Amino acid sequence: MATLKFHTLDVFTDRRFAGNPLAVVLDADGLADAQMQAIAREFNLSETVFVQASERPAHSAKMRIFTPHSEVPFAGHPTIGTAALLAELKAPLHNGEQDALIVLEQAIGTVRVGVRARAGAAAFAEFDAPKLPAEAGVLPPTDILAAGLGLIPSEIGFENHKPLCFAAGNTFAFVPVATLDAIRRARVNGSHWESAFEQQGVVGAYLYTRQCEHNGHAFHARMFAPQMGIPEDAATGSAAVGLTGAVHLFDRLPDGTHKRIVEQGYEMGRPSQIALTIVMTGGKLTTVRIGGDAVRVTEGTITI
Repeated sequence: MATLKFHTLDVFTDRRFAGNPLAVVLDADGLADAQMQAIAREFNLSETVFVQASERPAHSAKMRIFTPHSEVPFAGHPTIGTAALLAELKAPLHNGEQDALIVLEQAIGTVRVGVRARAGAAAFAEFDAPKLPAEAGVLPPTDILAAGLGLIPSEIGFENHKPLCFAAGNTFAFVPVATLDAIRRARVNGSHWESAFEQQGVVGAYLYTRQCEHNGHAFHARMFAPQMGIPEDAATGSAAVGLTGAVHLFDRLPDGTHKRIVEQGYEMGRPSQIALTIVMTGGKLTTVRIGGDAVRVTEGTITI
């Protein structure tokens, strides 16, 4: 029998019991894949991270990410939360502050995360997306998408934004929704969901609208991925990376650095804010950066 330490954090929030909850299991090198999957099902959070020894001495750790259903190569809130946790565990505050670089080995590749911690405040972590978004796959007609979400076709799309698939490590269906009222009413609509989304090879459906709960935020989002064991996600950093593909395609941003806040999780009572930085150079999308706060909530042990 082995006893492993774990921590839980709330990510993309500066307060406990909001944001997206994450479990991080430490010293998980001895676990088999089936054991990690079983532990992820037991936590039953959107993702659980298993921290292992890094393959390169200069790196901080290797991490594997599991939903209750399967392993994924990359995810945003596990990256933010794990980096914030490791920074806190490995390097205590000096004169009330700490800046650290945490280098994480993931299935998608090496991800470098900058962490800023200050006494009395939530840690803030930020990383450059390891892959830029690319169009991937074809979605069904609007009426089928609308039926899958329990909406009417006229509620799908706004301005020139239309539904598309983008991949940036994970592939999502990006569905623009006309109003905040409509996106609040959206749901996984029984058998209609399968024909709308499960046959497309996507991780889930990411809905977004420009109408927001808070002034100063750019998009209000929801993400459903029942086929991955995630009925709804409170904050989806990897999908926010893909969202920049739609922003680049439809909004035609000028060269320079553009900062946006994406709000998510409000319908779940888990308000989250994802800091999105988009860098355009020569008319091309060159960098996507994801940032957010993280706070520790619980710690304990698991006996295997």
